Amino acid sequence: MFKRTLTHFHLCCGLGSGAAGFSDSKPALGPVQAEWRCLGGVDVDPAGLRDFQMMTGVPGTLMDLFTREQYTAFHGQQPPPGWKEATAEDLRRAAGNEDPNAVFISSPCKGASGLLSETMSQTPKYQALNELTLRCVWLMCEAWKHNPVSLIVFENVPRLATRGRHLLDQINKLLSFYGYAVAETTHDCGEIGGLAQSRKRFLLVARHVEKVPAFLYEPEKRSLQAVGDVLSRMPLAGDIDQAGPMHRVPALQWKTWVRLALVEAGKDWRSLSRFAIEDGHLRDFVIVPEYRAGYLGVHDWQDTAGTVAGRSSPTNGKFSVADPRPTSKFEYTQYGVLPFDRHCGVVTGQRSPGQGTFSVADPRHAGPAKHSNEFRVVPWNRSAQSVTSAHGSGHCVQDPRRAGKGFGKYLVTDYSKPAGTVIAGSTTGQGAFAVADPAYKNWHPNASTQKLRITPWSESAKTVTGSQQVASGALSIADPRPGMSRTKGDAYLTGGHYGVVDYNTPAGAVSASACHDNGRWSVADQRMPAPNDRLTCMITSLDGTWHRPFTTLELAALQSLFDPEDHWSTDPQTAHEIQVMQRVRKIEQAQFFMLDGINDGNHRERIGNAVPRAAAKAMADVFGMTLLLSEAGETFMLSNVSIWVQPVAIALSVAQREVTL
Repeated sequence: MFKRTLTHFHLCCGLGSGAAGFSDSKPALGPVQAEWRCLGGVDVDPAGLRDFQMMTGVPGTLMDLFTREQYTAFHGQQPPPGWKEATAEDLRRAAGNEDPNAVFISSPCKGASGLLSETMSQTPKYQALNELTLRCVWLMCEAWKHNPVSLIVFENVPRLATRGRHLLDQINKLLSFYGYAVAETTHDCGEIGGLAQSRKRFLLVARHVEKVPAFLYEPEKRSLQAVGDVLSRMPLAGDIDQAGPMHRVPALQWKTWVRLALVEAGKDWRSLSRFAIEDGHLRDFVIVPEYRAGYLGVHDWQDTAGTVAGRSSPTNGKFSVADPRPTSKFEYTQYGVLPFDRHCGVVTGQRSPGQGTFSVADPRHAGPAKHSNEFRVVPWNRSAQSVTSAHGSGHCVQDPRRAGKGFGKYLVTDYSKPAGTVIAGSTTGQGAFAVADPAYKNWHPNASTQKLRITPWSESAKTVTGSQQVASGALSIADPRPGMSRTKGDAYLTGGHYGVVDYNTPAGAVSASACHDNGRWSVADQRMPAPNDRLTCMITSLDGTWHRPFTTLELAALQSLFDPEDHWSTDPQTAHEIQVMQRVRKIEQAQFFMLDGINDGNHRERIGNAVPRAAAKAMADVFGMTLLLSEAGETFMLSNVSIWVQPVAIALSVAQREVTL
């Protein structure tokens, strides 16, 4: 194979996921094998640049790309002393004074994001942030106008096509001036990279017409994975010993844990409206500790009982029995009723019905009833009895006209039907004064429709955003993996392991190795947390799974920042070898995947802003193929996928044939 090295450079590079994806690509055309080499990247976040070097092995450059006016509008103050505007020369220096074959631009997208209201997006602060898109493209074109970049990809949120339309029009004209053919498309990065998330993004792709006459094809689409396909290859959430601190379960407010447990898998906060609430509490549910084996167990009358423990209440084992003996043999006969043909028991001083068998089933009639039709209800299709002067006898009718036109009380009018007559009494209890309004009203004006959504284990995740709160979007999962199970003969059954001490009893002697799993080192704390208390807990949901937030490490895996197979394996032998390597720290690849710093919020923001590594690799594959075709003098490749920048390529290929003839 002939080796060919292609180079790439990144503006607003973030933590380097897109750059790492480009470096992963190894396109090949016939005997030519190409590989991508990263020249570097620029960003304004020092922590992100440290991650960039960790992901790519190449140092990034700290650079603010704002103009002075944009800086002032965004930060609300003048730049500090020593600050200066970035120039084209600065950009070339950041690339090591080399000319890249491809440039990837991923400008900040908050100003065009749907998570930001339309009013806020129009403020000078976010307009300045949006204008950074045009600024980046201009700097890039100026930096390499002596040797134009062959291919450019500009990535952002889909709403930029509407909120930033005026900026995109200027970008298109600017690129056309510098000799580029441009295409605007919207792609699902999950389908491009075969991810376990759906991530819709806006992509502007440009190729320099003179340098690259070949067609630029779109990456092939692949099926989305289920989120469980990725998470099942990782340790259970919270196992920081094996996966590192980024795998800890976030501490949420107690009320948030309860809400998550009650949300149906695959749905969001709106499914909570199906529950009945009385006096601010759930009417039909109560939260209880996890049941132990034998909880509320009942022994059959013919079976032997188990060991009698020191605490033998119905709620901590099988300490109840199904007694077949009739209750007539016992003196505990409250509200007892004697048959008419039986003798009664001893007459005692307590003689009320609630204290014994002091009632009788008397079959005798006392003669004709005074009013044989008392409380009689006449069927609708039968004749009435005689009308008498007695007001309480047999004067009721079974009226079937409950929902007819004549009974409009509490009637709800269909949205497409005319209303009834408007009368003086206009409350819902007096007539048809309610309407079934189909207009959806969100409980929060800016709330996402994915708020508090629970992702099923077998489905793909939604887009990973910079939001770090569970209430901000679809950031939780219905995890079906069971906890620890034990069998008979296991030492855990007899050693008091996972033992729970009653709140009102003394604990055993505290040992040097006291831990929740090796003795009675847990307590049944009767103090319930306050709604706003933050804690980490596990509540078994109605579907039998653990509804919990994604850990930061799981979000990184969904963004394909790393492959779980590089750290953990389902093969027992391989998994053991990796664990040994982690313990002795023999190779760096076996260590935890860690981003710079210790703040989960900062980690999640950088992960959410990142371009999925696998999606970037798919783009680099087609970029590399296009460059190899151009170098080989080809302008067409037989393929069943769409072409990104087609019209100019067709015109150029026709012009070339005319010149040849």
